[in-house]
Amino acid sequence: MTAQIDYFYTHLSPWAYLGHQEFRRIADKYGVTVTFRPVNLGVVFPLTGGLPLGKRHPARQRYRFIELQRWAEKRGISINYKPAHFPTNIALADTIAIQLQEEGGPVATYSQKVFEAVWQNDLDAADEQVLAAILNGLDLDADNLIAAAKSERLQEAYTANSHMAEKADSIGSPTYLLNAEPFWGQDRLDLLEDALKSGRGPYQSL
Repeated sequence: MTAQIDYFYTHLSPWAYLGHQEFRRIADKYGVTVTFRPVNLGVVFPLTGGLPLGKRHPARQRYRFIELQRWAEKRGISINYKPAHFPTNIALADTIAIQLQEEGGPVATYSQKVFEAVWQNDLDAADEQVLAAILNGLDLDADNLIAAAKSERLQEAYTANSHMAEKADSIGSPTYLLNAEPFWGQDRLDLLEDALKSGRGPYQSL
């Protein structure tokens, strides 16, 4: 039986960016079916007790930069630690991914391109022209995808993903949900791979 993982993330998360390619490698290696579920952290954090970056204690903000450097080195990934357009309104970029997921389009590749736009190239992923260029570069219909992503139905799907994340005990981006067991953070990808390799049953809260 093919394993299935719900992938809760947002393109504004540097941690999702740092783990994205490694997660794709693991999913491909084990033949995992991935459901991409972009979430609005503005919804998830209040539901699960998290705080937006600017409201965290300065010690936590400083430690975040240390961890980002460690993991960028570990993954061998280039990252701009202070991108010009962070934070930005990432909702449109996220909802385009939801539309691509529904269509069976290249959502993983699209997300990688958006991550690079934000975390490498200092582009504003809230800018429709930036997103259109990414979509056109993938030979996709940018106009139709952007229009669909703005629809009320896709906005509701975005909110629904966020509430689904809360119910799945996902407390941040990224979270990988395997057999109802959440693996929060790209630094848990080794443990996710171990679970796939062993085929063990899910661990549950005691």
